[in-house]
Amino acid sequence: METIKLDSIEDLPDAAEHLLDVIRKRGISVVALFGPMGAGKTTLIREMASQMGVEDTVTSPTFALINQYMDAEGNTINHFDFYRINKLSEAYDMGYEEYFYSGDLCLVEWPEKIEELLPDDALRVTISPDPEDEDSRTITIE
Repeated sequence: METIKLDSIEDLPDAAEHLLDVIRKRGISVVALFGPMGAGKTTLIREMASQMGVEDTVTSPTFALINQYMDAEGNTINHFDFYRINKLSEAYDMGYEEYFYSGDLCLVEWPEKIEELLPDDALRVTISPDPEDEDSRTITIE
């Protein structure tokens, strides 16, 4: 387990770069981002995508469930938001397996909604806001 402390939003690029390094070194394709509403999951994904050369606007796919982006090398990035699903069958219906086992990078918000469907080797990232400082976050990588 590894912990990164962010004192402000200015620390985000370094944290995103470190997380991308971990993903590359471990050969991870599914990253599960845990954290309460407003913790910064989408903000972190937006910064990671930017560092990967994504030119599209990165937004949370809350209603669509998935957004796809292309990085600077032409690789597909799948960005999931499972906040609005109520049953695992909804993830099955959207064909989650095709994405999770494609080898493409899958960044998953609200993975607790589909936790039993996550691959065993999924990287678990938890973003925890500091209750005493609204600009501060702790990112835990497992």
